[in-house]
Amino acid sequence: MQEPRIVTISDIKLVGKRIRTSLAKDQTRELWKSFHPHAHQIENATGSGLYSVQVFDDDLSSESFTPDTPFEKWAAVEVNDFGELTNGMENFTLAGGKYAVFIHKGLPSDFPKTSQYIHSEWLPGTFYELDTRPHFEVMKEDYDPTDPEAEEEVWVPIRDSEVGYDL
Repeated sequence: MQEPRIVTISDIKLVGKRIRTSLAKDQTRELWKSFHPHAHQIENATGSGLYSVQVFDDDLSSESFTPDTPFEKWAAVEVNDFGELTNGMENFTLAGGKYAVFIHKGLPSDFPKTSQYIHSEWLPGTFYELDTRPHFEVMKEDYDPTDPEAEEEVWVPIRDSEVGYDL
């Protein structure tokens, strides 16, 4: 896997649907089936892709995360301004800040390999640590989860490590 690009972004306005789920009881497919038919009806959409956002509880640490840990999952699109909401949609502001952006290529079932690389190999070898802001992926509007060549951007919230290093 190639090195990520490190970017700092401003807040992003999103409109979408959310559920409370876990990796063990993953309901992502159901969320997207509920969201996707209505995505093109969202006012003020920028057309910059589909967002899959994971919002973890503030007190969660890498050590305490398990497949049963609950989190909030969003299916959304970016908007330039919040408009009228229909079809169970909600507004969400994705907090800006520093992110490491990776490319995941392959099926969703291959994603654990990408996640393993990010959290077990790349991150421990950097001067960064995970931040408590949401994690998210951005997919093109024509993203096909059944295509083994499909690509998505994986945005991991980071901050400069507070731990000192002996050089």
